Amino acid sequence: MSHASPTQRIPSSPDLPAKDEPTIGRLVADASRDVSSLVRQEIALAKSELRVSVKAGGLGIAMFAVAAFLGLLAIIMLSIAIAFFLHMTGLNLAWCFLIVFGAYVLVAGLLALVGLRKVKQVRAPERAIHQAQETKNVLKR
Repeated sequence: MSHASPTQRIPSSPDLPAKDEPTIGRLVADASRDVSSLVRQEIALAKSELRVSVKAGGLGIAMFAVAAFLGLLAIIMLSIAIAFFLHMTGLNLAWCFLIVFGAYVLVAGLLALVGLRKVKQVRAPERAIHQAQETKNVLKR
């Protein structure tokens, strides 16, 4: 009675896959299904996160709009107060309002001039465009 030792194995034929080993086609199909499922789950997660972000963003924008409107009302009230303070100097009230108006026009003109100079400094992102072209050329190869 001779028994084979547990460390000895009977060699299998390399050309024939074992019965319990999956085929390459099955492995590819399983991997494709798993990747597809993973992508779908990632998209669902992104959508749910975006819904929460959009709600918070919409509420934030509404708050900014209300704050801007109240700021505008405050500027109007401040302008009226300045005009009445100028009126205390003895100037006619119409001239006081005209002086406040002129001050606002002057400030608006200065801001427009500074803004125009800043806009003229805007340049295309040349390095990023060049890098994108390089990447495109490498990928074409």
